[in-house]
Amino acid sequence: MPLPTPQDYTGRVAIVTGAARGLGRAVAERLHERGASVAINIRDADRAERVAREIGEWAFAVPGDVAAPDAPDDIVKRTLERFERIDILINNAALPLTTRFEALTAEEWRRVLEVNLTAPFLLIKAALPAMKAQRYGRVVNISSTAGRMVSTLGGAHYTTSKTGLLGLTRAAAKELGSYGITVNAVCPGMIDTELTRESAAPEILERLARSYPVPRLGTSLEVADLICFVASEAAGYITGASLDINGGDLMM
Repeated sequence: MPLPTPQDYTGRVAIVTGAARGLGRAVAERLHERGASVAINIRDADRAERVAREIGEWAFAVPGDVAAPDAPDDIVKRTLERFERIDILINNAALPLTTRFEALTAEEWRRVLEVNLTAPFLLIKAALPAMKAQRYGRVVNISSTAGRMVSTLGGAHYTTSKTGLLGLTRAAAKELGSYGITVNAVCPGMIDTELTRESAAPEILERLARSYPVPRLGTSLEVADLICFVASEAAGYITGASLDINGGDLMM
């Protein structure tokens, strides 16, 4: 029998937020395919249950709005009750709103920061006791090229939240590394997801894609594979990093 590889997730337990579709769904499926038990977080309970069933036997629904009071603690509590450990936390849930600056209200600004930045902080805090007790943990925060420069489609609140997520990543990595916990960010560029297609006309996406050194949109699976690597035992000496996957867009 072959020995497990450093990217074999058998026995590992992951939480993936915002797993309904796109990057979240892709990484949840990829981790499950490689042996992990996966807690599927989607805001709508019925949809969370359906996606968990579709992914497979070791997927478990933990529905809820990550920005709701007590939701991060509840998501972690339910995962521990079901699987008795948490090894991997993928902070993927986000509000990629496109409201332009002059039309942006304080209420919408706060809502985006609650979902995109405060919820990841609270989820890390909630998962920390279990990871600390295990002396092992992998946290992957899904930022964006927006966090490294400015969003192509999103509003100022989206760019600000994704930039802040990189700061949270570095600060948490500095403080949690001694417990065997790594904290990294993945920064996708323009990825061909349902959300991207809903946010811009096809001709705009085609024009943008042609301008990249790799002249196409990325795929959810490409991003999922990078996330899985960062969440693996093989990446144990990588922490506080922001890993770009954007077809070279950041160079331009």
